[in-house]
Amino acid sequence: MSAERPAGLRPYLRYFLGLGTWGFGGPIATVGYMQRDLVEKRGWIDRQDFLDGVALGQTMPGPLAAQVCMWIGYLRAGALGAAAIAVPFILPSFLLVLGIAVLYVQYQGLPVVQSLFYGIAPGVMAIILLAALRLARLTNRRDPRLWLISAVIAAVTAVTGAEVALLFIAAGLLMVLLDAPPRGLRRLLPLALPMAPPAVTGIHFAPGTLGDIALFFIKAGAFIFGSGLAIVPFLRQGVIVEHHWLGERQFLDAVAIGLITPGPVVITAAFIGYLVAGIAGALVATVAIFLPIYLGVVVPGRWFVRHRSNARVQAFVRGATAAAAGAIAGATLILVRQAVVDWITAVIAVVSLAVLWRFKVREPYIVLVTAGLGVLLHR
Repeated sequence: MSAERPAGLRPYLRYFLGLGTWGFGGPIATVGYMQRDLVEKRGWIDRQDFLDGVALGQTMPGPLAAQVCMWIGYLRAGALGAAAIAVPFILPSFLLVLGIAVLYVQYQGLPVVQSLFYGIAPGVMAIILLAALRLARLTNRRDPRLWLISAVIAAVTAVTGAEVALLFIAAGLLMVLLDAPPRGLRRLLPLALPMAPPAVTGIHFAPGTLGDIALFFIKAGAFIFGSGLAIVPFLRQGVIVEHHWLGERQFLDAVAIGLITPGPVVITAAFIGYLVAGIAGALVATVAIFLPIYLGVVVPGRWFVRHRSNARVQAFVRGATAAAAGAIAGATLILVRQAVVDWITAVIAVVSLAVLWRFKVREPYIVLVTAGLGVLLHR
């Protein structure tokens, strides 16, 4: 272990650029790489400081790997350091997704591309459904109240397809009232504000496509509780139902792209932004989706680390995460109608789910294999 830490940010920038390029395997694996490299091998960050970042990521909304990355930058050089280190970590996946989006727009009508996503779509359904189940088991455990929250949110999402952002807040506040009732309602406000959607907190943008993209993805980024795939129900509601930017099939393709690239799944935003408004849309969507995640690290970060054992904070997170698991499951039930169109896609979905459950195969491999099956089996 190195006894000295780098004096500046440059070595960190190089490291996170590399991690953002080859960091496949999901958030847990990526955070494991950071612990191995920066804590155990190089000694660039104290173990407790690193664990504080993981605790923060598990408390605040957002993809865990991006949050820990920003936390390390914040410890080194404050708010500017968090932003500086986040850029090289996100940049490789952004450029890869942007390149795929350019090709997708040009060639999506070709039979081979349609065949690829014919197989990918049911595989993605299996990935999302299992993510919802794992998140629910991790958070809800044996608490029937949390399972009830998940079930209710799943039903509301599946039946109505309605915006669930406020339901996340309601679920969190309900658990606060049940497990750690405050002396006065005023004490709930500090918990609700960091998670409130921009429309509630008074953030507005000029009308127009880019302004709409910015506002929508900022709101979506504020509600990624428990898993990057928690963004799926928000994206579906806004992208398909409210704004009519994409069709169901294009949306499934976008989620698949986010799953096969390194970095956080929420980089799907760049793909959607490009399809809606070109390169400018991709840039705006990417900045917007990560902005609330960044603010959740640099604004209340140290406060949350100090109070992460607070009963009300823990209760709110339990309720919001249970709601996230339910929303993912509900969105999956809606999307499966578009993904599973015949007996072949039904078999691909079931087999993918069984393989993920039994052998714990990484998601990108499932996407790549199902893409190959699509090419072989699509008529």
